[in-house]
Amino acid sequence: MSTKPILMNTEMVRALLEGRKTVTRRVVKPQPCGIPYQMPMASTWPHYFGQTGSDAVFSPPYWTGDILWVRETWQFIPCIDCRLYIHGGCRDTPVTYENKDSVSEGCFVYRADYPEPDRLYWHPSIHMPRQVARIFLRVTGVRVERLQDIDDDGVLSEGLEIGAPFDELWNRTVKPKDCPLYGWEANPWVWVIGFERISRPPEGEKAT
Repeated sequence: MSTKPILMNTEMVRALLEGRKTVTRRVVKPQPCGIPYQMPMASTWPHYFGQTGSDAVFSPPYWTGDILWVRETWQFIPCIDCRLYIHGGCRDTPVTYENKDSVSEGCFVYRADYPEPDRLYWHPSIHMPRQVARIFLRVTGVRVERLQDIDDDGVLSEGLEIGAPFDELWNRTVKPKDCPLYGWEANPWVWVIGFERISRPPEGEKAT
């Protein structure tokens, strides 16, 4: 087992912080031709998945026990600029942040904490280094199902209210050019990844 990053959009991060989200769905790539099933633990490929009508096996992006650090939209505000951007000044103990150009004292801030439009220039979540991460998760289970198999309990576990338009929310996470393959109407196979939130693990600690 290992420690890996996972991308979350701002809506997902807010649901995590509020304790509403305990599951995420990710497209299986490439899509299996047969019906997926989990390989037995006593097999040559434990933790992997097979598919009917084929000898091919495929691996989920995350395994039970993995520790995930959440990549979210963020920014670093040097102490000298705090009062320009953050009402009331610093909210946290300043930290030292080193990038390719300089070393500065300041605070990390996160888009999910700002419900209204603001003046900050935000770094995309894909560019978040592990040092900046504030949310850590431990994977509790992985399974495969069709996207449209989600039920009311699944919607709640995704951090939404029953009756929320999950199809619309899902399609917002898919690039327009990929919707014919991975959009709601395509009903792709998806990884259903369950997790629990944990405290920040020490640097270098491996998942167990």
